[in-house]
Amino acid sequence: MGAKERKCSVEGCGKVSVHSLSYVEARVLENQGLKLTPYLGRVYLCEKHYKLYKKIRKKEKRLEKWRFRG
Repeated sequence: MGAKERKCSVEGCGKVSVHSLSYVEARVLENQGLKLTPYLGRVYLCEKHYKLYKKIRKKEKRLEKWRFRG
């Protein structure tokens, strides 16, 4: 374990983080009802929550693409 390892920023999750995102990017998780605690503008996510983030973001990107394709 490295010195920079942090805990997951989702409240109630104590797992070690594997990815970090900017707080602005991770706001899609807050829209889903998860409470985030950012650290210096960054959000650290464990594997489970990062997978959820990717799933939600993929759907949003697809909808944006359809909207602009118009």
